[in-house]
Amino acid sequence: MREVLNVSHLVAAIVYSALGLSVFCVFFQVVDKLTPYDLWQELVQKQNRALATVVGSFALGLSIIIAASLIG
Repeated sequence: MREVLNVSHLVAAIVYSALGLSVFCVFFQVVDKLTPYDLWQELVQKQNRALATVVGSFALGLSIIIAASLIG
């Protein structure tokens, strides 16, 4: 009978999740540095919804790419 929870799969999922999150954070910081304005000020203080939509779409796209690359 198969195990319900295989510890090696759980550890691999945690490691790959941490790796994907760290790669995402690094690339997001790079994009923040490349933009000519402060993303945080535009998003939070000025509440620029158009920029928030673009940044959110970028984040989803980057997350999908990182997940696909980690899965193989």
